[in-house]
Amino acid sequence: MTAEGFLEGRRLQLARGVLLQCIMGGYPAARFYGSDDGDLALVADPQQIHRLPWSQQPRALAICDADELTGESSRLSTRGQLKAVIARYAARGLAPVVATELEFFVFAPNADPAQPFQPPLGLDGRREDGHSAFSISSNNGLRPFFTEVYACMAALGLPRDTFMHEMGVSQFEINLLHGDPLLLADQTFLFKHLLKEVALKHGLIVVCMAKPLANTPGSSMHIHQSVVELGSGRNVFSDDAGEPTDTFRHFIGGQQAGMADFTALFAPNVNSYQRLYQPCASPNNACWSHDNRSAGLRIPASSPAARRVENRLPGADANPYLAIAASLAAGLHGIEHRLEPSEAIQGEFEVPDNLSLPCTLHAALERLKRSHLAKELFSEEFIEGYIASKTLELASFFDEITPWERRVLAAQA
Repeated sequence: MTAEGFLEGRRLQLARGVLLQCIMGGYPAARFYGSDDGDLALVADPQQIHRLPWSQQPRALAICDADELTGESSRLSTRGQLKAVIARYAARGLAPVVATELEFFVFAPNADPAQPFQPPLGLDGRREDGHSAFSISSNNGLRPFFTEVYACMAALGLPRDTFMHEMGVSQFEINLLHGDPLLLADQTFLFKHLLKEVALKHGLIVVCMAKPLANTPGSSMHIHQSVVELGSGRNVFSDDAGEPTDTFRHFIGGQQAGMADFTALFAPNVNSYQRLYQPCASPNNACWSHDNRSAGLRIPASSPAARRVENRLPGADANPYLAIAASLAAGLHGIEHRLEPSEAIQGEFEVPDNLSLPCTLHAALERLKRSHLAKELFSEEFIEGYIASKTLELASFFDEITPWERRVLAAQA
């Protein structure tokens, strides 16, 4: 839209079906978004209009809500779903607080998708080989790229906490400061967009796949969650003596109750389950623990005021609005129904059957399809549309034969 049109308040409309568009570009049957495929209104959030600092031509980006023409939020909108979850907390005098930790890879351009990704050439003419975890070296030659990333973050008002080289080859992590869940989802979305755009300027690509490299840790989007009282800001997970509260326990119980049903919302792609195949780095379970990274729900070591629950299941490929909405909705469900969690686990452990999670996209979609809880919390319209879209993506994946199959199975009798 032209700047003049935007400033004049011209309304931008969008076909409802676009909210269910597959990652390949196709659409599920029209019955999932209304057979007429009527319009939605894109309503810009006045707090999320940004001049794009990496663009030579002056451009701006506005994050919008997708609303029905009658004014209410579309149930197909993931941003609208998150706003509805936050409103349910507010109705109980509560406000959730979240922070996201986003991991990503920086690679050289990859013109042939049949070939593996490679890290960029370093200043010494070599490619990183996987021994740079938590390094502060600039040998990888990426300092100019990250300098512009930091400058663009500042220009967009994206405050950052810590930043580090992660354990994978040319893999990095940034932690965004905790705050309002809608704000953090917007910031996570903006940050991923920023990374990809700035990388292209520097002759690089940023990949937010959950598992872009074999034999290498995948990329997560861990979600840290706490709940405070509206007004006082007191963390309701801790009592006056600094001990965990019943609310804290019930929140964990709700997370456990929803994790298997919501796995397809946290791990939305075929590749997501490649990451979850390595259970230590990416725990595919609904166990909870104090400071144990093998548990899907980890309670980080902290002061009572900062007591929180870390959901370690979502990957970097997850929709931040939907992943945060699903995690918070499960926690609120536990609070409302006073659900009790399992016993905490420590050290090495075997995952009980009742706390195991789906390990393929097909299994996760089947679990979501049977979930009364998901339809209750997010509406039947949204869940059925989401499943229809993801089922098309899964079918597209199965239409291709992988190099592994040709290499290993072709010679079999």
